[in-house]
Amino acid sequence: MRKEVLNLNIPRFDSPEEEIKKWLNYIAVICLSEEFQSLKKELESIYLRSNMEDVQLTAFQDALYAFLSQEVDEQVYLSNAN
Repeated sequence: MRKEVLNLNIPRFDSPEEEIKKWLNYIAVICLSEEFQSLKKELESIYLRSNMEDVQLTAFQDALYAFLSQEVDEQVYLSNAN
């Protein structure tokens, strides 16, 4: 996955369009990555066996949350290392 330094402050509804587009691009890159697709499919399989509702949506949300959380954790670690 392409690594890019991104200010992970979630844009608000009144954020500049350029900031929102950066966020959308960043999320699109995550969602199209092989790593994301692999995690999403793995979660779908687990959730299906657990008889969860909305398996595809929940797996997508959880995978995206995991990737975004990982990026935040990495940024916090790097900022504390300086």
